[in-house]
Amino acid sequence: MDVIEIWSGRYACLLQSALRLTNEAFATRLGIAVRTVATWHADPTVVPRAEIQQLLDTSFEGAPAAARHRFALLAAGDRTGHGEATADTRTAQALRVAIAVVIRENDVLLVCRRDGDASGITWQFPAGVIKPGVKAETATVRETLDETGVHCAIRQKLGSRLHPTTGVLCEYFLCEYLAGEATNSDVVENVDVMWVPRNRVTRFIAIGTIFPPALATLEEQT
Repeated sequence: MDVIEIWSGRYACLLQSALRLTNEAFATRLGIAVRTVATWHADPTVVPRAEIQQLLDTSFEGAPAAARHRFALLAAGDRTGHGEATADTRTAQALRVAIAVVIRENDVLLVCRRDGDASGITWQFPAGVIKPGVKAETATVRETLDETGVHCAIRQKLGSRLHPTTGVLCEYFLCEYLAGEATNSDVVENVDVMWVPRNRVTRFIAIGTIFPPALATLEEQT
């Protein structure tokens, strides 16, 4: 397979396997966030937006011949229902993501993220992949700072669940604002970052997709 007309999450993950790269190394190679790679594993049908399509083209075209050959074998096996792709998709369910519900008085911090399939944008709580060997609490604080410029502290764990859309294991933490201006520090993945009144969060995020303990916390009187 010498040409990929449209990259999907599945083909992107096959390229990652062919290059024998971890999520972090593959993200670095492409110049994107690790959570984007995690999204491809969680939803192989997603179609990355145009600029990431170009990054994948460049990575594929610059790959060693052996890696391109491995990719062709993996892609052929994927089409016939065999090979490593099926295993890769199953192991994606083990991915863990830290979700930060950051409160500042009567406001909550939200991130406006570009959809991977270029269909639009979505508002979410700050989130990041929990890397192996890293505590979820540490990842929550670090990813929030990296993504929004906001320093926060863990107040309590709200619980965990398999996300109803992505199937990724999400761990939710209630966080207290400490310092920093809310800034879009990841312009590749995000459109905007802002504080939203707690009683208006469902105008930005569909109520049915909000983790119930998080929603209950936001609805509490301050």
